[in-house]
Parts: sequence; C-alpha cells; structure tokens
Amino acid sequence: MTARAMGAEAAAPPERRGLARDGVRLMTVRPDGITETVFRDLPELLEPGDLVVVNTSATLPARLDVRRADGVRAPLHVATTLDDGDWVVELRRPGNDGPDRGVEPGTLLDLPGAVRLRLVEAFPAPARASRLWRARPDPAVPAAEHLQRHGVPIRYGYLGAAVPLADAQNVYATEPGSAENASAGRPFTDRVLVRLMARGVPVVPVVLHAGVSSPELHEPPAPERYRVPEVTARLVNATRAAGSRVVAVGTTVTRALETATGEDGVTRPAAGWTDLVLGPDRPARVVTGLLTGLHAPDASHLLLLESVAGRELVDRAYARAVAGGYLWHEFGDTMLFLP
Repeated sequence: MTARAMGAEAAAPPERRGLARDGVRLMTVRPDGITETVFRDLPELLEPGDLVVVNTSATLPARLDVRRADGVRAPLHVATTLDDGDWVVELRRPGNDGPDRGVEPGTLLDLPGAVRLRLVEAFPAPARASRLWRARPDPAVPAAEHLQRHGVPIRYGYLGAAVPLADAQNVYATEPGSAENASAGRPFTDRVLVRLMARGVPVVPVVLHAGVSSPELHEPPAPERYRVPEVTARLVNATRAAGSRVVAVGTTVTRALETATGEDGVTRPAAGWTDLVLGPDRPARVVTGLLTGLHAPDASHLLLLESVAGRELVDRAYARAVAGGYLWHEFGDTMLFLP
C-alpha cells in the first residue's frame, strides 16, 4: 500500500476566500490521465446520457452546548433520531479537540430548552466502546426539532471561524436531517445544474441523512437513514443498460445507491437504515463515476473511493492533490473519478 499524505486544509468556505461556490478546483481522474479544471467545468467533463445522482438531505445545526453533572460545559454533536425516539450523539471534550471517551452509561447532560439527556449505551453495538452513544431525552423530543430551535452548525478545529448554516447547505438540499453537510455537492450552483441538464445529463435525487463523522478517529460510518426513490432507481438501471455512467455525488450517494442494488446489479426503490460499508470485500456494483471532496489519510471514506475507482487510481489522485496544493475538507477542492 502507498502511504498517503494530507494537504492543506480549507479553513473557510470558498466565498470567504475570494472564490465563487463553483470556483473550487476540480481534478478529473481517469485511467489514462489526470486533468485539472474548476468545478464549473463539470458539465463538459461528462457525456450526454450520463446520470448524476445527488443527496438532497439538508444539514441541521447539529451542535449543542450542554452542561454535565459536574457543571462542566462541553459540545454535543447530535447524529440522528432513532425509530424509537432515542438520539445518537457524540459528547466532545470541553475544548472540542476530540470525542470524550471517558463517559459512562447513565451520564446525564442538561441541554438548552430544559431537556435532560441520559446516555444509555454505546452505539451501534452496546458491548463495544464507541464515541457514539444512544441517548434518551426527557421530555421526549425529536432531535431535529430540538436542534432547529437551539443548535448551531458543527465546527471542527481546522475551520478558522464559525460558519452560518447557509454555508453548510447544498443548493439542492430540501429535506433537513444530516448532522454534517454532504459536502461533495457543495460546489454545485444553479448554473452548473442547468448546464448539466442542457447537455443531456439528468440530475436525480436520493436522500441519506449523514451522521457525525470524526476527523480524529478513522472508523466505519454508523448506520444512517436513506431513501432511493422509484424514479432514481429506474433511471439508474436505464443508464447502465445504455452503457452510460452513473456518477454519484459523494460517498453518501454511493452508500445509498449501493444499498439499494442487489447482487444481480439491479437498483430498486428502497428506504430504511443502511449499515453498508464498501471496500475491497464489497466493491461498488452500480456507481461508475464518483465526485468527491478530499478525505483525511486512512479515513473509511477512502475505502469507498477505492471500491469505485480502485486503489491505484485513488493513490495517484491523492499524490497529485498533495503536490498541487489542493485543499481538504468540506470547503475544499474536489475530484471526479471516472474509472
């Protein structure tokens, strides 16, 4: 395996750095070579008949300032609400420099809005130590509803300042539910979407409500709620049958589509929770192109990239990105893998 380095981090949205939203760099990676343009050139890099699939989940203000029983205040990242009303949360250390791995079941947290939260058990596996916890609110309230009233956007240490929620939204986001932005789609603008459709490249939706990632811990994603509509499944199958490419915008779209695709390679309408982890043991079956941001070395997202593009192509792209000064994270530059 080739060791991967990490490049510079994007400390602010491109609009705060003198760029348009669609003005970030775009590296297109094919087996026969790499080209470098900017994101607004995406329509010319695809062919009529290709299909672009986006995640229309919108970002919630998923961080709360909570008080522990000892009076210490700390950030709490809220991933989702489970079917039984429990929340999935990550308690951070008071300085927000990582998850608090010292908490125990039964820990009580006082939230803004007169809600008390009790940590019940590690999530998703109760017997396994985890940074994520199943937690029970008192009184019972859906996490999304509480966050809309009292939350602020999640912010990690590489960001130079807090960002408004609007900066963490994709232009096509319609259904609030993600703890963090499905950031591969952030550079899209109305004009890019219109030019794609004018070129004969349809854009269709899935929904996957992304949970809480952790830049400090490289681990597989937790179960996430998703939905693949009938029209999307139908167009994915038709695109494949015509010999054109299915281009997923981000790892969330890839996870949703691959969950809805059987061993026979047919994508079907589906909804529920996915715990699918793509990698060498489960390569992509239907996604044949992938638009993505740049992920930290050894992050589980990179295994998903490899499941679509292969290890060699991913290594080649990351080496070029480091050498070329590409910017990492949700406000950084982008890659288009067309293997």
